[in-house]
Order: sequence, then structure tokens, then C-alpha cells
Amino acid sequence: MQTLTIFHDPGCGLCHNFHRWLLSQKAYLTIEFVAYDSEEARTRFPLIAELDAGAEIVVLADDGRWWQGPPAWLTCLWALKDYRKFAFLLAAPSLRPMVERTCHLLSENRFKVSQLLRLRPEELGSIVAAYQPSCSTDACAPGNLQRAKLRSRNTTTSPFS
Repeated sequence: MQTLTIFHDPGCGLCHNFHRWLLSQKAYLTIEFVAYDSEEARTRFPLIAELDAGAEIVVLADDGRWWQGPPAWLTCLWALKDYRKFAFLLAAPSLRPMVERTCHLLSENRFKVSQLLRLRPEELGSIVAAYQPSCSTDACAPGNLQRAKLRSRNTTTSPFS
């Protein structure tokens, strides 16, 4: 196994921050991220259409093995140099029920957790980055700011389209 592909939700702030954190870690293998509902995901892993990948993370290894839910989270940790031992610890039979409950709880409430922690999804980040008002003009006037934001949203395309 040389590469892991993690199918994620680009509209989820928790997923986006996990993506950024994971890529900042030293890994034993190459880690790639693909939006779970993209054409690229369906091309790389045709079975993804049959899984509820929008509800729980899916990870695909380049050797054809795949994991979903808690085993996928543990596989992500296993891939990291500083967390492999922790992944083995969490996979122990005595901790497995707690890990499964925690993963399911986070997956089921990821949008609420994102909102609570003010975690922005990458799609929102691209909208914010596209709109950089110049307040030297009247762009920041109360009525104009809202209209400018709406125009920006309508012209910004998702990086996955």
C-alpha cells in the first residue's frame, strides 16, 4: 500500500479542518482527498455510489482495500507517523465500542460540531477568498456590502465542479 484516498465532504467544516490537519502530518504513505460526490470519486471507486459516503468517511487504499466509518478513521491515524501506535491502541477490543460510538456521534453531528466550533468548509473559504471588498470605495456601505456578497456567491464555482 502506497496511497490512501480519503473521500470527504467539501461542504463540511469539520471535514475540511481534518483534511488540513491530516495533510500537515508526517505520513508513511501518500494521502489524497477527493470529494465523495464527485465524478473523480465515482471513477476511482465505483462502489462509492452504493455507500452512504455522505454520512460516514470512506477510505480507499491503492491495493483495493477500503474502509468506512470507524475503521476508516483508524486507517487515517494508522497512516500517520506520529499516530500509528495510537491507532493500534484505539483498535483494541476493549476500546473499540467507545471508538465506534465516538466516530458515529461525530459523523452524525458533523455540521453541528462545525457550526459550534466555527469551522468553515473549503467551499465557504473559496467564497470568502473571492470577495475581498475595497473599503476605499462605497463597497462597504451597509446596503452595498450585502449585494456584493450575493454577487460573489453567484459567480464563485466550487473546486469540484
